[in-house]
Parts: sequence; structure tokens; C-alpha cells
Amino acid sequence: MSQVPKPHLPCSITEEPHCGTHPEPSQLFSDEDQIIISSKCFQSPEHKRHEACGIQESAEYYRKLFQETLVTLKEKLEAAACLLAEERERMVTIQEEEQSFKEMIEAEYKMIFQLLTEGKKAPFSSQPGCKFDLNLNGPNQNQLMTFGTELMQKSQKMLQRLSHLGSENMGKLKASEAWLSEHLCSLQKIITDLERNCGESAVALLQNAECYLKRSESILLQSLEPAQITDLSACRIIGTSNVLLRLQRHITLDPDTAHPSLVVSEDLRHVAFRDTPKTGPDTPRRFDFSASVLGAESFDSGRHYWEVAVGQATQWQVGICDCTERTNSIPGTSGDKVLLMGSLMGADCTLWVFPPLRKVWLRKQMYKVGVFLDCECGQVSFYNVTEQSLIYSFSALTFRGAVKPIFSLCITNGDRSSDSLTVCPPQTHP
Repeated sequence: MSQVPKPHLPCSITEEPHCGTHPEPSQLFSDEDQIIISSKCFQSPEHKRHEACGIQESAEYYRKLFQETLVTLKEKLEAAACLLAEERERMVTIQEEEQSFKEMIEAEYKMIFQLLTEGKKAPFSSQPGCKFDLNLNGPNQNQLMTFGTELMQKSQKMLQRLSHLGSENMGKLKASEAWLSEHLCSLQKIITDLERNCGESAVALLQNAECYLKRSESILLQSLEPAQITDLSACRIIGTSNVLLRLQRHITLDPDTAHPSLVVSEDLRHVAFRDTPKTGPDTPRRFDFSASVLGAESFDSGRHYWEVAVGQATQWQVGICDCTERTNSIPGTSGDKVLLMGSLMGADCTLWVFPPLRKVWLRKQMYKVGVFLDCECGQVSFYNVTEQSLIYSFSALTFRGAVKPIFSLCITNGDRSSDSLTVCPPQTHP
């Protein structure tokens, strides 16, 4: 940035300005030429086609313009400060996310290998390119070791990619932080200069008015944008949910827990909104604060897996809830739940997990969600069955006792909704 002329004028022209051409005191300011001129000079051929106003009138005009510009500059200063704070917060968050994804990747591959070694046979025939006979007797033990080595190599490759993306994202955020810090300094400097210039005499204010406005315009034209970083969910693990099919459980819905706005099908697998809310006395186990229904089955040990068809539902939640020490086995607070939440807008599906509430990804629509529960390890994982990929995994959770599947839809504001969820029966994927 070029050196800005100092706004102070010599005392000889501040007290009694002259145009420099005529000896008489100057009385006018030429906005086009940005100079103070005398009335006689204004009549000269050089200036006669230019407009000019009195010095005091021009100074008041620019003082008002400065004050309006200051409002905008201060708004941008506040926005830049907020964005800087957000970028610094993202720097912390992305480190936490990288560690979380690292733990998910390690846990997922470990779980796959454990499932292979604990069972006599695993349904891998449906996985493209998988030719292993996983009967663990005799020579097939070598094949299992080979497959375990391949899993480890895939895990290491995924972790390396995660580390690369994490470093790349951190570099972008640090660059954004440095630019925003410099931008804030520039904003504060021009704000200070404008505030000081607003208090100057008419002549001193006009001396560099155009220069200050150009500086302000230049800095206001610089856009404030957060750093564009890569979603770490790009490191999602593909092709794992088939491994869980032999853990798939027979899950049904408990109609006695269904919110009055929900109706459960006769086969206890489908839940949808009623045309009109159910009236009459509620059962003591019924949800009355969210459009939810519990699964009839409960689990306090072992590993379990079930799938839910979300179809075209626009707002839904699936997961588990810890009902221990709750009256009539109904959870009292959202803290009792581990949830995957979906919101469909057009073909885009935005996903969140809880707790704590965090956005996971933005991808094309999926139609079926898998839920995996390991009671001993305190693990709950969610899968995109449509793409055969891991969405998110919680580990080291503490359950006070038995947990139940939970299914929820969003109650709309008076509008009739066709949203529904269906629990899928255990089956082998084609």
C-alpha cells in the first residue's frame, strides 16, 4: 500500500487558505480537482467548467460521508473479528475431528477382523473381489492371516490419507488466520484515521478526503470468506456393513411407546404420521414430547445390528436410547440417546450425530441406514447401507443398563407429512 499523505496542513493555509495562484483568500472547494480555490480562480478557463462549493459546505458533506463509511467499516471489523474467532475455533475442532476419525478407522478395522476371527463363517460372498473361504478350520487360517494383513494395510493407507487431509486443512486455516489478522489491522487503522479526520478543521479534512475514501472503499471490497477445507468424512470406510449382516437382529416397534401423532403398522415394522393425532388416554410409556417410538427389543450385552429404511423421509432420527433408571422405561432427556439425524432437501441429505450435536456430511440422498451396537465396548456406529460406508462411530460410551432402538420423525408445523420409517427384516443382501 502506498504512503498516505499526512492529513495535517501547514498553519499558513489552515488558518487562511489560498489557492496558490491568486493572493486573495480561497473560498471554494473543487470536488473534481480535490483542491481549494479562490472565487477568481474558479472563473479561470482551467476551472470554469468544474463545480465548486463553499469550504464549510464541502467539509460537512465529506464529514457526513466519513461517518457513514465508519459505520460500514465498523460492521466489517466486527464481522472480521467473528470470522477470525471462528477460524481459530475450527483449527481446534479439526484437530479433534482428525483424532476422532483416526479412532473410528482403527476401531472399524479392528471390529471387522474380530468378527472374522470369532465366527466360523462370515457372509463375504456378496463383496466384490472377495474370494476368501472363511471357514477357520485347517489351511484357511493362512487365508485369514492374509486377509488380516490386507485389512491392516487398508487401515494404514486410510490413516495416512486422513493425516494428509488434516495437515492440508490446518495449513489453509492458518493462512486464513494470518490474512484475517492483517485485515483487522488495516480496518482498525483506517477507522482510527477517519475518526481523527472527522475532528479536523474544514481545510484539513478536505485536504485528503478523496484519499481516505479510496482507502476505505478498497478495504471494504475485500470479501470475508472462511477457508475452504476438505471434509474429513472423505476418508470414510467403504464396504464394511456386509460384515455385520450375521449380527442383524429381528427388531420390531413397540406401539405402546409411540407418540400420539404416529401410527405403527400391524407387523410392527413401519411407523408413519397419522392423518389426525390419536385422542384418548395415553399409556404411561408413550412419548409425549417428540414424534418417537421405541423398539420392543432391548440389549444389555453382545453385538447387534439392524437396518432402517428412511426412504423419502425429510426429517428423521435413528439410534439407541438408554432407558435405565427412567420411569416406565421412557427416557427423560435427550442425553439418554445416541442418534443419527437426517434432513433431506431435494437430493441432498444433511446428517448430524448426537451427542454432542455435530454435522457429519452433506451427500446425495441415502435410503437405508445401518445401526451397530456393541454393549461391551460401548460402541454405536451408523452406516450408509446405500453406499456401503461408515457414517460415524461412537466408542467408549457408558450404558447404565439395557438400551433400546429408537426411531423418530419430525412433527411439522400443522402441515400433513408423509414421512415414514421402516425397520428392515434380517436378510442377506444380493
